[in-house]
Amino acid sequence: MKIPLQYVNDADGNLQAVQVSVEEWNKLAERIRHYEQLLKLRNDLTTAFSQVERMRKGKLRKPTLTEVLNAV
Repeated sequence: MKIPLQYVNDADGNLQAVQVSVEEWNKLAERIRHYEQLLKLRNDLTTAFSQVERMRKGKLRKPTLTEVLNAV
């Protein structure tokens, strides 16, 4: 993804900011939201698989079907 950037420098030439168009910013924000959703899904699945493993080893109580359905 090639994004046209504009750099803002102070009077001494030090970089102070980077500007992108509103259109590009909206695209970036959407991509960030997408990646946040994927990361949450990954973390949720990792937790779920860890819990299943602990249940199989008898280290975590298995919930009843009623408990699972009521948790949704």
